[in-house]
Amino acid sequence: MYTAQQLLAIASHFAIDGDLVQVKQLGEGFINDTFTVYTKGNSPSYVLQRKNKHIFTNVPAMMDNIVSVTNHLREKVVAAHGNPQHEVLTVIAASDSHPYYQDEAGEYWVMTLYIDGAVTHNRADSTELAYKGGLAIGRFQSQLADFAQDLYEVIQGFHNLGHRLQQWDEALARDRAGRRDLVTREIDWIESRREAMMRFQQLVDNGTLPKRVTHNDTKISNILFDQAGNVMCVIDLDTVMSSTSLNDYGDAIRSYANTGSEDDRDLDRVSLSLPMCEAYTRGYLLQRRSTLTDAELQNLALSARFITYEQVLRFLMDYIDGDTYYKTAYPDHNLVRARAQYALLQSMESHYDDMRHFVDCYSRNSTPPL
Repeated sequence: MYTAQQLLAIASHFAIDGDLVQVKQLGEGFINDTFTVYTKGNSPSYVLQRKNKHIFTNVPAMMDNIVSVTNHLREKVVAAHGNPQHEVLTVIAASDSHPYYQDEAGEYWVMTLYIDGAVTHNRADSTELAYKGGLAIGRFQSQLADFAQDLYEVIQGFHNLGHRLQQWDEALARDRAGRRDLVTREIDWIESRREAMMRFQQLVDNGTLPKRVTHNDTKISNILFDQAGNVMCVIDLDTVMSSTSLNDYGDAIRSYANTGSEDDRDLDRVSLSLPMCEAYTRGYLLQRRSTLTDAELQNLALSARFITYEQVLRFLMDYIDGDTYYKTAYPDHNLVRARAQYALLQSMESHYDDMRHFVDCYSRNSTPPL
C-alpha cells in the first residue's frame, strides 16, 4: 500500500499542468492499481496507474505500443475535426520524457489525462449498449487499419490456439491436481473440436486473416461514453497487440451476448442472445465493413466460436492444473466456468447460421435482417 504522500510524490514525477492537491483511488482493478490525481483550480485531472510488472513483464515496451497507437489515433481524430482530448487517451510523459516512471522499488507508473464527463458501464445490459460497443470497437479498429508499425507482443501466445493446445497437452500429461480422470467428458469437448478450431488458427498463421492492431479486452467497461450516451473513446490499452481483428469481435460477442454469467451454475440460463449479437454486429460493421477483407467477413461469425472454445479450454486446463492462473472463489470454480462457457459455445453452434446472416446483412448495408 502506498500512502497519500507517496502517491503525490510519484505523481510529481510527471509533466502535469497545475499544482497537485490530492490522489484518490479509482475503481478496484484486479491487475493494476489506479488513482485519480487532482490539481488546483481549473487545471486538468489525471489518471495514475501502477502497472503490474508480473503480468506485464516489459512495461516500457507495452507503453511504446500505447504511445504509437494513441499517436496514430490522434492524427485520425484531428483530421476528422474531432476532439482528441476526449476521443483518444492522452499519455502524460514523465519528467525524463519516458511514458512511465519507475520508482525506487522498481514499480512502473504511468499517467494519462483524465477525461471529464465520461460515463462507464459495467456490463452491456441492452441492445442499444451492445450496438454502441460495436461502434466503439469498430471505429477503433478502422482508425488503425492503416497502422504500419510493429507492436511488441505484450502477452506471448495470446489467442494463439496452437500455443494454448500445447499448454493443454502438457497440462493433461502432468495432471498436477489429479483431476484429469474426473473430467473425461469435458476433455472430449476440447478434443472433438480441436481440428476444426485449428483450421481457423491456420488462417491467421498463413496470412489469410491479416494481423492488425487489436485491443484484446473489448468489454463494455473499457469504453467511455459522454453524458448523452455517445461513444467517446476506448481505454485500457495495455493489451493492444497485433493479431486478427476477428479476436476482438469474437470476444465481444462472447461477453456481450451471453444470457447468463461467465461462471453460471445454472446452465439453463446460459445461451447466445441473438438480439445482442445482432446489435453488436450492426454497430461493429457499420464502422468496420469497408476495411475488412472478404476472408475476414467470411470468418467473422466463426471467431465467436473460436474465442469461446479457447476460453472453455483455458478454464478447464486451469482446473486440471490445480487452479494456478485464474483466481477462484471455491474449489471447482474453474470447472463451473468451463461448463458455462461450453453451454454458450453449444448455443453459438446451434445459432451459427443466424450469426452468419447478421454478418452478411450488415457487411452489405445497415438494414435490419428480415
